[in-house]
Amino acid sequence: MRRAVDVFSEWADIGKDEGMARGHTPAVQEILDAAFDAMSPESIERGFSAIDAGCGNGWVVRSLKNNPSCSLAMGVDGAKSMIVRALEKDPEGLYFHSDLSSWSPPEKVDLVHSMEVLYYLDNIPDFLKNVRSKWLVKGGIFAFGVDHYLENKESLEWPEKVGVRMTTLSESEWVSLVNSSGLDVLKIFKANKNEEWPGTLVIVSRS
Repeated sequence: MRRAVDVFSEWADIGKDEGMARGHTPAVQEILDAAFDAMSPESIERGFSAIDAGCGNGWVVRSLKNNPSCSLAMGVDGAKSMIVRALEKDPEGLYFHSDLSSWSPPEKVDLVHSMEVLYYLDNIPDFLKNVRSKWLVKGGIFAFGVDHYLENKESLEWPEKVGVRMTTLSESEWVSLVNSSGLDVLKIFKANKNEEWPGTLVIVSRS
């Protein structure tokens, strides 16, 4: 099994990052809408700050920066070529090449978003605790989506197909992990669900 960051760096080098962004856009929009609904009116009014964890080529960061209520958006990714791509598209943007599990942001933020990242991490509980204690302000929102989970039977073949280790958890196990980290689960739903796709498992939580 290869490291996910190495695979995604190669994908960025051959332009597959654009397809990833297009494919994830519908679910991400639902995740962000739910996150905005959960944020305090005060943070929206003063201009919220945000981090995209596993930002890829920075497309979510750029989207957040276009939100008139967003005062600061930054991205972090462990795949070096993805950060190179992000900076090519947004030279003035704040993008960090780092291991998500050990990285700490320059300042705490109101919102942390992540799409299709968490199950690649070596230690998910530690990452969640870091998000709560080192990334988010008190009352901040962490909203994430995962397509690889136990109830999504199609996704169970992905580790072998892609050649990357993935932690396979059930919906209830994901919820339990979030709660155990000290984050309060606010909402659980399936984004971009249709007859052919069970949907992205989304969990919105508060620090």
